[in-house]
Amino acid sequence: MTGAGPHGRRTDEETEAAVAPAPAPAPAPAPALASRSRLADGLRAYRLIAGMWLRSTMAYRASFLMTTFGNFAATALDFVAILLMFSRVDALGGYTLPEIAFLYGLTSISFGLADLAIGSMDRLGRRVRDGTLDTLLVRPAPVLAQVAADRFALRRLGRVVQGVLVLVYALGSLDVHWTAPKVLLMPLMMLGGAAIFCAVFVAGAAFQFVAQDASEVQNAFTYGGTTLLQYPPTVFARELVRGVTFVLPLAFVNWLPASYVLGRPYPLALPWWTAFASPLVGVGCCALAGLAWRVGLRSYRSTGS
Repeated sequence: MTGAGPHGRRTDEETEAAVAPAPAPAPAPAPALASRSRLADGLRAYRLIAGMWLRSTMAYRASFLMTTFGNFAATALDFVAILLMFSRVDALGGYTLPEIAFLYGLTSISFGLADLAIGSMDRLGRRVRDGTLDTLLVRPAPVLAQVAADRFALRRLGRVVQGVLVLVYALGSLDVHWTAPKVLLMPLMMLGGAAIFCAVFVAGAAFQFVAQDASEVQNAFTYGGTTLLQYPPTVFARELVRGVTFVLPLAFVNWLPASYVLGRPYPLALPWWTAFASPLVGVGCCALAGLAWRVGLRSYRSTGS
């Protein structure tokens, strides 16, 4: 029946609207799509913040060149110490100078890439302590990306360059029978090692949500782990080798894959295929570190001031 709206009756259109079912709510985005969206947002935020710091650095190019050279020289002193050591000995733990240079170069490159990308994570404890982390929480960007890109320092590239030079020297001095798997393993172990060090950086930052100022504890596992891996596993106690293989898997950065390339016995008599597990171990470590980061961030309660 048709009625006149102004006289208090419903029209046919109003009646149909009254009895029509309510529209179904829009479906929630799939978890996989939401994860990809968060990842894309994080990468975009990281790129923008790092680009801002990069432009700021390039505004003073002379200062950038001097600080990069200083970073290069400071890290080179570590290898100079090894050279001085080998001026008195012919081998260390059964490894010759080119073999230790091989370990040193791989470690420096892997750690240098991680330090360049997210080396600012060790400043999180300071932000938690003084409350400046709150300013990152209100920004429409993932907090992890903001902390990782904060004060992005291209001068850290000096460590990577120094590691590449030492690795080139090692490869030129070693008598390695190169095969296709060994050639493939070289970039895989460097990328996998960088991922493992990135996970250590993130996990250490997550611990600082609890400890608030534990940057030195974090440095013990990052910089300390780098120094550890520059020397062969044969000079360390078996318990320590077990710890950095099964607890904090730093051995997958270079000890295991380097043993395959050099034809050396594997630490702890592990199977041969563990040399190729660095990328998988890196992905697993990053997943666990991301979980620790989320738990730590949810537990953050600001300074209370």
